[in-house]
Amino acid sequence: MTLSITSAALGLVLFLGVLALVRRGALHGRLAVGWLVLGAAGLAIGVFPGWADTIGLWFGVSYPPMLVAFIGLILMALKALAQDVQSSQREQEMRRLVQRVAMLDLELQQFGKRQSVRADSNASASSADGVGRDEH
Repeated sequence: MTLSITSAALGLVLFLGVLALVRRGALHGRLAVGWLVLGAAGLAIGVFPGWADTIGLWFGVSYPPMLVAFIGLILMALKALAQDVQSSQREQEMRRLVQRVAMLDLELQQFGKRQSVRADSNASASSADGVGRDEH
């Protein structure tokens, strides 16, 4: 009975904690769904401990609590894989953005040089015109 109460309490705390993080904006939708499902599953297994036994029997597992542990291990591995994929995508996007900023910076420098050359040529043309007018 104590294990059921502990499991239910931990599931409830996880569920409420995730909701609090979502409300504060610290955890966003897609990521929050997985954690909410995990918290709800922990709460359900704690409130209805017979479910683990029933599900274990369906899958032919002789010691049903190990099924819960195995599923938890698989879910943690999938979560780690999803985080690695997301991290790789962010890294690729960051590289693209850095390259884009570098190209824009180079383009801005070239534009500044062209404007500087035009300003210098206009200044020298107008000073040449000015020198010629003073002589007349």
